[in-house]
Amino acid sequence: MINFVKNKFLNVVLLFSICFIGVVYHTQQMKVLSSSEISKKKTLNQQNSNKYKTVYQENKIKSSNILNSVNNRETYFENGSLKANSNNKVHSNIKIIPGGQSIGVKLNSVGVLVVGHHLILTEDGQKSPGEIAGIQIGDMIIKMNETNIEKMADVLPFIQQAGKNGAPIHITVKREGKYLNKILKPLKDKNQDSYRIGLYIRDSASGIGTMTFIDPKTLKYGALGHVISDSDTKKAIEVENGKILYSTVTSIDKGTDGSPGEKIAHFAAERGTIGDITTNSPYGIFGKVNEKINNGIYSKPIPIALSDEVKEGPAKILTVIHDNKVEAFDIQIISSIKQKFPSTKGLILKVTDQRLLKETGGIVQGMSGSPIIQNGKLIGAVTHVFVNDSTSGYGVHIEWMLNEAKLPIYDYSESEEKNIAS
Repeated sequence: MINFVKNKFLNVVLLFSICFIGVVYHTQQMKVLSSSEISKKKTLNQQNSNKYKTVYQENKIKSSNILNSVNNRETYFENGSLKANSNNKVHSNIKIIPGGQSIGVKLNSVGVLVVGHHLILTEDGQKSPGEIAGIQIGDMIIKMNETNIEKMADVLPFIQQAGKNGAPIHITVKREGKYLNKILKPLKDKNQDSYRIGLYIRDSASGIGTMTFIDPKTLKYGALGHVISDSDTKKAIEVENGKILYSTVTSIDKGTDGSPGEKIAHFAAERGTIGDITTNSPYGIFGKVNEKINNGIYSKPIPIALSDEVKEGPAKILTVIHDNKVEAFDIQIISSIKQKFPSTKGLILKVTDQRLLKETGGIVQGMSGSPIIQNGKLIGAVTHVFVNDSTSGYGVHIEWMLNEAKLPIYDYSESEEKNIAS
């Protein structure tokens, strides 16, 4: 469910999504592996442990294993730095508060994002000044006439002033990490007697997701478990700032095979802001909460499990399907990849809880980030639903979300002592 608001002066499109639909599931069909297929894949993984990738071809999932090794030593990241160790383990004092709360997300991008071109009817025919200037879909407009552009409202004065003066606008755009200078001359719309640039632009996105964890010591949090991408350009939104808010689930649009469902929710603005957003990455959104928030199930922090500790078998997810109440639901871990480098989609899971299946049909949009608990440990988060099987989907290992949040989860002391002794 997406609502568009159009600004008649700028040909601007604003996107407001009830949940992050474009990034909660893949639009292409995906097929869940049968138990026999998974068994065959495991055998292949053991035989070929230096390559793992998941590819989609002819609506099937093909899995092989990407386990990277350096001289038979485990290799991993901490705080963005590559490290190798023959004996890494979780810190004994690392305990995290699991989430499960439904959250509203408001994200403001760096500059304004170009999401499309628009033809203007001028005295000389239909033209798009933005396209003529070489501005492409996916470009971020950072500056106009050496003035920083932070939101769409900043753009209009430059357009009208340049139109009246007959002068071009000197624009700086960011494209794939590079800054480019463009010269754009607004044109007068014959029908509306106003100047336009022929671009659709957007400066924010909003939606519904699920809190994954909060670190009780630093108040750092992680949520969603996947990147927020622009629905038009399919590119990750570069964060200028943002905030997470409380949200209330009012109903569920039940999912079926071929048609993923969704949580229908609204922001509870009267309850205030939960925290900020500083990072939007392949592993979710991250920032700090203003204070600890209780999910009503786990009042104390719990240990975590690395990817090689996760077992196939029963587990639970924490999520909200009514109002603000976090509940635990049964799932089955069908497959877990023992990843040694940060990677998404390390888990395949299936909902087995009969009540959740009855009320939602399985995994629905808005559940992204729902924490996964196994044997009393936080092991990951729900990230995707299979379009042609709404009871199943992907998850990301919690190890990589904590790593992205720059939380120290590995213990090197024992190996360091050995190195010193040697």
